[in-house]
Amino acid sequence: MSVADDRTPPLDPETADLARSSAEELSRLLAREGDAERARVRLDGTDLVLPRQALSLLRDLLVEMAQGNAVTVVPTHAELTTQQAAELLNVSRPHVIKLLEEGTIPFHRVGTHRRIRYADLIAYKQECEARSQEALDALVEQAQDEDMGY
Repeated sequence: MSVADDRTPPLDPETADLARSSAEELSRLLAREGDAERARVRLDGTDLVLPRQALSLLRDLLVEMAQGNAVTVVPTHAELTTQQAAELLNVSRPHVIKLLEEGTIPFHRVGTHRRIRYADLIAYKQECEARSQEALDALVEQAQDEDMGY
């Protein structure tokens, strides 16, 4: 999931509160029914049977809504433009192009345009976040070794 663009109106507080309570209840349900692969949901008198993965995705969506974020669901096999990739990484488009040309992120061309698989972009993003977390952990450890009060 990614945050929607600036044209999406912000959620009202009532909707955010409803999303928060729904996400909490769904989280409790998923934890309590840990082995269940499906769930029956009743909507306007109609029973729906949903796979567990859909419920987990719904919970994640509700958590984002509770924080006031609009979301967009992107299939993992989707291909993104360099501009979309830049927005997702929160960097400039020229920086994304540099990463592509260096071979840091795989891509292919459609005519003269570069396309990046969503899954490859997310893998790169997770890799960066992991390196950042490792660096932060090392700084915390160093601060503790120096008895800096952390």
